[in-house]
Amino acid sequence: MLSHQHWSRTFSVESDDLDTLVNLLLEEETPMASQELARRVVTYRLEKETVLLQEKYRDTAVYTPASAWNMGQKLVFPALEHATGHVVDIRNGDNPEYGEFQVIAVEFDDKSRREFASEYKLPHKLAEFSETTGNPLSGEILTTDDIMAESGEAIIQKLEQALTDNDTLVSVAKLWFPRDLILPVDLGSLHLAEAVLDMNGGGPMSTDDILEQIGGLGDSPITLQALSLNYALNQDARFDEVGPVGRVLWYLSRMEPAEVKEAPVYLRYTPIEYDRRLLSDQMVNYEAEICDELSDLTPPASPTGTITLIYPHRRAGTFPITANTQHVFPTAQRTTRIWVTLIDIADGEEFVGWVVPSQKYVLGFGQLYEKYHLPIGSRITVHKGKTPDRIEVNAHIHKPRSEWVPVFGIQGDSAHFENIKRPVEADYDQLMLIGVDQLATLDQLVKTANTGKKSLTGILKMLLPQLGKLSPQGAAHIKMVYSAVNLLRRCPPGPIMATLEANPDFTSFGGEYWKLLDDTV
Repeated sequence: MLSHQHWSRTFSVESDDLDTLVNLLLEEETPMASQELARRVVTYRLEKETVLLQEKYRDTAVYTPASAWNMGQKLVFPALEHATGHVVDIRNGDNPEYGEFQVIAVEFDDKSRREFASEYKLPHKLAEFSETTGNPLSGEILTTDDIMAESGEAIIQKLEQALTDNDTLVSVAKLWFPRDLILPVDLGSLHLAEAVLDMNGGGPMSTDDILEQIGGLGDSPITLQALSLNYALNQDARFDEVGPVGRVLWYLSRMEPAEVKEAPVYLRYTPIEYDRRLLSDQMVNYEAEICDELSDLTPPASPTGTITLIYPHRRAGTFPITANTQHVFPTAQRTTRIWVTLIDIADGEEFVGWVVPSQKYVLGFGQLYEKYHLPIGSRITVHKGKTPDRIEVNAHIHKPRSEWVPVFGIQGDSAHFENIKRPVEADYDQLMLIGVDQLATLDQLVKTANTGKKSLTGILKMLLPQLGKLSPQGAAHIKMVYSAVNLLRRCPPGPIMATLEANPDFTSFGGEYWKLLDDTV
């Protein structure tokens, strides 16, 4: 039989496979999942392969050099990948060194011919090969479970692509069914579904719950009713599918938060071109440590993820999907936003969250931030919950302690920082800690910076002299500079670091602490 590797290396979907699956769906009248259809294909292939092998090797003898063979006899040659052929000629051997033996001529299925020894009494390597490999129909037989365990993921992926390309089938939540047999869903049923969701706060609701509330779609199997309703809801802009992979949940589009349809203004980044060659190894290390969601970083292998909170997310009530945290949050096959439950592990309180993978943020953290008065620079850790749509959040809270906090303010039209004692009740990164009091004034300053009135260089020239007043050496750590810049303009660390390095108006101490060369500028 074929090895496991055969299926992952050479498997491709054939027209016979698709015909078999379409007929199967028509006969059973029930939608089937991708994994089940893949198992059916593998089983069909194995059965077909077994029949072909039995036909190919019927009345076939395993060739050995010591045996005598007759004209017309069918032989299989294990040493030649179990090729088969018929004996078409027999003659005497003519080498006295090997004693008396016969030579048979064999014509293979591809019409090629070769000669082999027979009635050969001396040891021969083909004899040993035949003994160890034997009949191709004997030995270990691979099962569907064997192949799916070894190569199921690759087979499912190729099969789903072929099924997607087949116009006669439709798929919802990886369930497949013939398009022509989907149950009709009339406008009245869609209106009822909208009303049910409206009465439940917009959602989310599972398809089965909606079906129960609207009275179903007739007497067809519930799986077919669910697929048909899912298909109809997918075609109607009033409804949005917001479940993670493997779970279908519906929400009314008009009742979704505006912040999941369009990124909050604080998170919007206008890309800045820069030369990464300007970044020192030390800068690259700090970039990885900061782990901004806008930085192109390699995700670590970890069941948890921790971020350091910056102003744009604190102000918007969002949580960044960074390289450190992306593996914690669920993904979806089609939807652009995913409804989740956020769980505060300190007391079990739950909040509604919305994952927006394309924009790399999660909405719904605002209540948690306010609950613990988390400052900019707070460390927050997320864990996967018991199910993909449940996210555990650790704000690392403790009893309030009085700490010196650099508090941002506005003097005239310029930024100002002052160290002030403030109660802090959560862990934080000292190099990114900032307090903000004058939110309305800051919002106006942010609006000015984002409308192009201040360049990144201009923002740095405004901030560095003020940040320098907070430390004896008159300079600011590069992480503090990054945190402060993001008060005024959303920007990942890369462009900030490159600007500091490239512009002669800025100077550093050891590459970590930066200041304006002439603070009078």
